[in-house]
Amino acid sequence: MGILTFGLNVTLDGCVDHQVGIADDETHAFFTRLMDEAGAMLWGRVTYEMMESSWPAVARGDEDAPPALREWAVKLDAKPKYVVSSTRTDFPWSNSHQIAGDLRIGVQELKDATPDGILLGSGQLATELDRLELIDEYKFLVHPRIAGHGPTLYQSGLPSTRRLELVSAKPLHNGVVTMHYRRVH
Repeated sequence: MGILTFGLNVTLDGCVDHQVGIADDETHAFFTRLMDEAGAMLWGRVTYEMMESSWPAVARGDEDAPPALREWAVKLDAKPKYVVSSTRTDFPWSNSHQIAGDLRIGVQELKDATPDGILLGSGQLATELDRLELIDEYKFLVHPRIAGHGPTLYQSGLPSTRRLELVSAKPLHNGVVTMHYRRVH
């Protein structure tokens, strides 16, 4: 059985707006490594649609992009992508699949079928999966920024505090700190 890892950018005040963090080669390399290590990606519909709106065109070469971003896009295009959605059923981006019905069962079946693990990259979906106690690890890039606005990590709350153990923490040259935690059961 594979593990479910929640990976996301977050500011010091908890903002998870993808536009407020530092987007450079170091942060990009971190997420490329996470994607390379995972057997599949898992997103909610909103995140999927945001990713779908740009990355397939970059992978095809329809949009100009630096070589590192093109490489990311090509890898992402090939990676199995699973989308939790009750409102959309058509996912034309290559290797995209819907998870519908019971969330706990669908995600547990995906974990069971993906020995290399799954990388979760959607904040709202993470809240729901954490409520179901399905997230095993957390890998965050903590940016040296105070956004002063939302959306924020777990803004809709959890029923109880999650205890985590630190696996590693590493500062990057740009001031971002990589944080790897494992859930304490």
